[in-house]
Amino acid sequence: MARFHPLSVTDVTKTIRDAVVVTLKPVNGGDFDFIQGQYLTFRQNFDGTEVRRSYSICAGKDDGVLQVGIKKVEGGAFSTWANEALAPGMTIEAMEPMGSFHTPIDPQQAKNYLGFAGGSGITPVLSIMKTVLAREPRSTFTLVYANRGVNTIMFREELEDLKNLHMGRLTVVHVLESDAQDIDLFTGRVDAGKCKALFEHWIDIDSVDTSFICGPEPMMLGIAAALREHGLTDDQIKFELFASAQPGRLKRKASSAANGVAAKSTEATITMDGSARSFTMNKDQSVLDAALENALDAPYACKAGVCSTCKCKLLEGEVEMLANHALEDYEVAQGYVLSCQSYPLTDRVVVDFDQ
Repeated sequence: MARFHPLSVTDVTKTIRDAVVVTLKPVNGGDFDFIQGQYLTFRQNFDGTEVRRSYSICAGKDDGVLQVGIKKVEGGAFSTWANEALAPGMTIEAMEPMGSFHTPIDPQQAKNYLGFAGGSGITPVLSIMKTVLAREPRSTFTLVYANRGVNTIMFREELEDLKNLHMGRLTVVHVLESDAQDIDLFTGRVDAGKCKALFEHWIDIDSVDTSFICGPEPMMLGIAAALREHGLTDDQIKFELFASAQPGRLKRKASSAANGVAAKSTEATITMDGSARSFTMNKDQSVLDAALENALDAPYACKAGVCSTCKCKLLEGEVEMLANHALEDYEVAQGYVLSCQSYPLTDRVVVDFDQ
């Protein structure tokens, strides 16, 4: 079952004109002790329609609070409501923290971290950065933060305070698309070319142990390519995609159904909360949609393969996973799939949401 717990809103603060930081406190039940870089999945009803959205935790482990950053999106029901109507004293429902956008913290290690963030992609990176600087006193962090202009920089003052608190250990490079800066290198878009220039003139890429990237997909792909080109391995590059170029189901390959032949069905068995349920589903239907259609309260948020909320383990059969922006290669190798993007290829599939 997708367990949602009530959270009390204790504070709502504007960070820029169209973004807020929401401070939350568990009302009763639920484990909200998060790992830096994780996210919360919220649900809210709008005119009888349930909307689920995931937002990254922006607080550090030692901040003593649970906070998320929510930037208003044009046409976004939840983000608009959060920015315009959410207020202290209200209650909102959320699932417990999830996500694997982090690495283990070790107070004894001395690592050099490199972070890239675009717009509201700063939220999980900020959580990671705060925690690393506080709990790994020998480590350093360099942040490259891309925005349209100065007035769109989320957490600008907080970043300056962090630099002053951790003098010599935190470097913040603001790259602005529209506002000119004293150094031309810091103007424009953060793409593969910009990364190459930064690595040549500003960032010692050879000293980087781990890189975190969170932002729009095209930006992330360009940065990742540049990092690989300059010697970083996939194990050293961590992704968190907050917006996908494929917001819904991707186009499937041509099948017999497209030629007028009825799509075949699959016998599906889904385990959730220790109980197994079997039913017949269509092969043109995702595992998640089939579960929901059969009254199973399967966990999900984005339905776009971006978060990992709907992750489950494939125990029997084969599926086609159309998009995967959330699972690591080792998770896929172990049999995990994103149920929102998984379509049966065999006449029987067995999946487990409990593992």
